[in-house]
Amino acid sequence: MQTDIVLTLTGHDRVGIVETVTKLLVQRGGNVQSSRMARLGGEFAMLMLVSLPETAFAGLEQDFQALRAEGYHILLLPTEDKHAETYKGWLPYQIEVLGADHEGIIHEIARHLAAQGINIETLDTSVTRAPMSGTPLFSMQAVVLVPPHIPFSQWGATLEELGDRLNVNIGVGLVKGQ
Repeated sequence: MQTDIVLTLTGHDRVGIVETVTKLLVQRGGNVQSSRMARLGGEFAMLMLVSLPETAFAGLEQDFQALRAEGYHILLLPTEDKHAETYKGWLPYQIEVLGADHEGIIHEIARHLAAQGINIETLDTSVTRAPMSGTPLFSMQAVVLVPPHIPFSQWGATLEELGDRLNVNIGVGLVKGQ
């Protein structure tokens, strides 16, 4: 019988950390189903959904002790497979935000979506410098799930108004293939 876990790891970036973690998983019969990894401010962050035999989970904690001794923070969390049931029939939308960077953009958008009952599935942000001026530019890409009873005209219009207040461009579209 297989079980799914969410593995998170944060700590100093170094060559070989991904190989070390995936080797430990493979040795226990684990398979990475999906993952996100990034170097953020000199630290490395890893987020994985891993499928492995139920009997292998207990030993996995011990396998990660050496990495914990090196200062890595690791969490192994068994999942509950209720996600598909909870969001059945909800509509996936892609949201893209672009504009001059300033404090509070993510918070304001997340607050607006939560108030509407909209779930954030993925959210990626970055700040880069404009080529000519060097002005910090904020970029966000998100996939959200919208309850079927909430019309786009309701939440889309208020999201556009929020973009105007935040002085950012917000684009929204249905995720294709869903």
